[in-house]
This record gives sequence, structure tokens and C-alpha cells, in this order.
Amino acid sequence: MKLSMIFRLARVFLHVLLGMAICATVFPWIGQDQRNGHIRRWSTRLLAMCNVTVEQSAGVPLLERAMVVANHVSWLDIFVIHSLHPSHFVAKAEIRSWPLAGWLAEKAGTVFIARGNRRDLRHIFKGLVHSLERGERVAFFPEGTTAAQGNLLPFHANLFEAAIDAKVPVQAIALSYRDPSGASHPSVDFIGETTFAESIMLILDGPPVKARLTILPAIDSIGAHRRELAEASHQAVAAALGVTAAPH
Repeated sequence: MKLSMIFRLARVFLHVLLGMAICATVFPWIGQDQRNGHIRRWSTRLLAMCNVTVEQSAGVPLLERAMVVANHVSWLDIFVIHSLHPSHFVAKAEIRSWPLAGWLAEKAGTVFIARGNRRDLRHIFKGLVHSLERGERVAFFPEGTTAAQGNLLPFHANLFEAAIDAKVPVQAIALSYRDPSGASHPSVDFIGETTFAESIMLILDGPPVKARLTILPAIDSIGAHRRELAEASHQAVAAALGVTAAPH
């Protein structure tokens, strides 16, 4: 392994340890606004260490009180969104097992959900509704897993019901990752048998990454059905990414 790679890995590792220390010693004593400030700054620095810059499209603002949904490409997605708009995430349970990063994600407010666990889903659903009713921003990846860039999997509709119950809009974000030439970045896709450690190595050893975040107009949930919200969000993200949406 090259010395420069060892140095970059060490920086990321130390930054993760710093984040864990902040979560353990500072977070219990501060309010959510201050936590969000720490999350935003820490995420921005992590991305910089991974040679990732974030570009947000001009125009539509992200609402403070909304259910946010986004396509899922990589473990970077959570930190890309956190770097601009800290949110309470719902993510698949497998993320909790990622070394260090899984613990950090949990302490930053991520809720993990196990596939096929109906009791877990009902419990988390109630928590989401309460968070939304308190005026918090909640985010999740309705594809349920990561997909290679250029592909968009169907959106699962179950959690969209929380927006309806809490009477808050749904707002979609389209995420993409580009290399210096403007093409889809070859190192970012986190699919198949790629491990978390392998993904980090690929990103650190690859060309600079430009994460592009496109915020789409909010969709009113009042009087809507969860499947309608899932389909409308899916179509909006597909159009923003310029891909053909997989049928539901």
C-alpha cells in the first residue's frame, strides 16, 4: 500500500474517532440545533478527506419540516446530505454493522430497520410520525438498498404513510456522483459484494468526486395515498437523474 494511501486512511480513521468522542461526550449535553451544527461540520470534513465536494442545484430549497427521500448510491449519501441538511435518517440495519461508521450514524440520529421485521417497522413508523409532528426533518432511501448509477429501483411505499399521518410534505432529492470529466464516478457505486472497507479504498485511491445534490419540489401529502407519494417521488428523481424509472 502506498504511503499516501496510508496517510489518508489514518486521517479518516482519526476523524471518525473524533466524531465518536463528540457523540459520546458532547451530544448528551446539547440541543438538536447544536448537534446539527456538529454533524454538518464533521460530515463536510469527512467528505473533504475523501476528496468529495458537494454541489447543490440552485432553486428549490429543502424544507425544514418534511419527509425527505433520495435515491441510494453509496454510504457517502448520508454524509453528503448531512453536510448541507442534517436530518434524522432511517436506514437498513446492515449499516449499523459497518465498522465505526455504523456507530457514528446511530449517534447522529439514524434509525436502523431490519428487512421483513413487521414489529420493528411499526415501532419505527410511530417514531417517525412523532419526529415529523415535532417539526423535525426525517429522511430515508425508499429503494431499500443501493443501486448503481444510471439505475433507479422501485420505491417502497410503506414509510411514506408517516408523512400522511403527520400531515407533512414529501420532498425528494436526486443524488449523483461525477468524476472530473463529468461522467458517473467509477469508484462510488456501493453494490454487490463490495465491502465497506473496499469502498473506502476505492474512493480514496480514485479521482476527485463531485457529489451533485438536486432538491426537487415538495409533494403535498394531504389526501394522498402512500403509493401515490412513492410513485410521484420516484418519477421526479428519475427525471432529475435522466434515467428510465424501473416499473413498480
